[in-house]
Amino acid sequence: MKLLKLFRYLKRKDLIFAAASLAFIVTQVWLDLRMPDYMSEITKLVQTEGSAMSEILKAGGMMLLCALGSVAASVATGFFVARIAAGLAMRLREAVYDRVMAFTMEEIGGFSTASLITRSTNDITQIQLVVAIGLQAMVKAPIMAVWAILKIAGKSWQWTTVTAVAVAVLLVMIVTLFVLVVPRFTKIQKLTDNLNRVTRENLSGIRVVRAYNAERYQEQKFEKANVDLMKTHLFTGRALAVMAPVMTLIMSGLTLAIYWVGVYMIDAAFGMEKIELFSDMVVFSSYAMQVIMAFMMLTMTMIVLPRAAVSAGRIDEVLHTAPRITDGTVTETDPAHAGEIEFRDVSFRYPDAADDILKHISFTAKKGETVAFIGATGSGKSTLVNLIPRFYDVTGGELLVDGVNVRDFSQQALRNRIGYVPQRAVLFSGTVRSNVAYGDNGGAPAGDALVKEAVAVAQAEEFVSKLEGTYDAPIAQGGTNVSGGQKQRLSIARAIARRPEIYIFDDTFSALDYKTDRALRHALKKQTDGATALIVAQRIGTIMDADKIIVLDDGEIAGVGTHRELLKSCRVYREIAESQLTKEEIEHA
Repeated sequence: MKLLKLFRYLKRKDLIFAAASLAFIVTQVWLDLRMPDYMSEITKLVQTEGSAMSEILKAGGMMLLCALGSVAASVATGFFVARIAAGLAMRLREAVYDRVMAFTMEEIGGFSTASLITRSTNDITQIQLVVAIGLQAMVKAPIMAVWAILKIAGKSWQWTTVTAVAVAVLLVMIVTLFVLVVPRFTKIQKLTDNLNRVTRENLSGIRVVRAYNAERYQEQKFEKANVDLMKTHLFTGRALAVMAPVMTLIMSGLTLAIYWVGVYMIDAAFGMEKIELFSDMVVFSSYAMQVIMAFMMLTMTMIVLPRAAVSAGRIDEVLHTAPRITDGTVTETDPAHAGEIEFRDVSFRYPDAADDILKHISFTAKKGETVAFIGATGSGKSTLVNLIPRFYDVTGGELLVDGVNVRDFSQQALRNRIGYVPQRAVLFSGTVRSNVAYGDNGGAPAGDALVKEAVAVAQAEEFVSKLEGTYDAPIAQGGTNVSGGQKQRLSIARAIARRPEIYIFDDTFSALDYKTDRALRHALKKQTDGATALIVAQRIGTIMDADKIIVLDDGEIAGVGTHRELLKSCRVYREIAESQLTKEEIEHA
């Protein structure tokens, strides 16, 4: 069972707590089952002439002590079980988080972000709940049931038969509910994923939603996801709600049946036998209730266990999904090849795609060169540069960095060589300083001087100096309190602050105006002197001065050369140039 597999995350301390819980549970059950004995003693003393009040009070006092001891044992059990459940949930969250952080884009896309969030929160909460509630019930119920049955065994076959019938009816109800409800719990978790997805999509795209007056459309999507989840919850809730009245009916019916049978048995008895039977009836009734209570606890476990089992399967699925990209062992390379990137007949196909998105790509970017990529939308530009930091692995050919196949690098060593600026600028909650100094480069965090220098090169100093707190100015989650161009410049500053040997700019300058674009590239050329720069761009003005321009068309290289050379030799490049530049600018080139 998947749930049992997750118990391997229990620590030695948890096992000690579990042993202590077991001891307290056994103590509690023993004390609970001792009380009917004192009740029987009190019943006999009351009905026997000449009984001393002190003996009745003594039996009553012992009964009270048993009740207080049972409460204390129950509190102690709850304390230890809560510690076990909370500790297990914490370690499961850590394990899921660590595994997700090791996933490639392929694995994350396979689960979906919304589902991973649900698995890391809601599903782990279900595990915590079943450990906190179920561990007590699953241990206590069998002990109580067996012990109580042994206590009543041999008292009377009539009473035993009545109790057996009540237990049989109870078991039929539990099995029926289990069959009806368990499949719905699986559906609930999937519907929760869907609700999270719709909510996340709506909140992240709120500006577009409002700009297009699409609130009603989004409300309908949310309402459908919400109603589907509600209906499933209602079905399971209604099915489980039947249990409470049925359990009450069974318990009341069993008590009535025991006394009904007892009346006939006592009426047929003589003398002291009547007192013995009456006393046995009181005790038997109490023990029978303990048996039913034991099954009630098992039923409570059945309520949380199926959903927890589904959640355990979903968590285990994440933990047992092996990342396709694995670490190599290389951390150091020959300095003579530092900053060199070589594609050798590289092809790439996204998982489950019908065709390659990149086909037989071959080129070399030498140290200190600026290599640019241009082409139509969907030609594979971003995909190509995303292969270098191993966000995906090539499906054909070889990709070398510093003369070493990227598969042989440790991922940390490879990425410490790279300053990456994504197509969509990403900022984290914190400050300007924490965002620019984000991450590390071989364990050396960027100091204040380097942060300020990087901000200046990225042409961000002007707006940063106007922020309240300047470099300590707060940045909201996702950078929502700065403009798109400002986010992009801070994202570029983050890459510069690393002082890498390879820069990757994935359509980075698209959010900048032409003046800022020109000034930034001029400052960047001085700053990155000696480093290799790969630039993905849509604007020819951004890449005209590149040492080498690679034109991509439908995943293949359509041309390689400088701006002037490509205007003459590459039809695709000239078409792009004619769509962006004037005739005079082309002729001047």
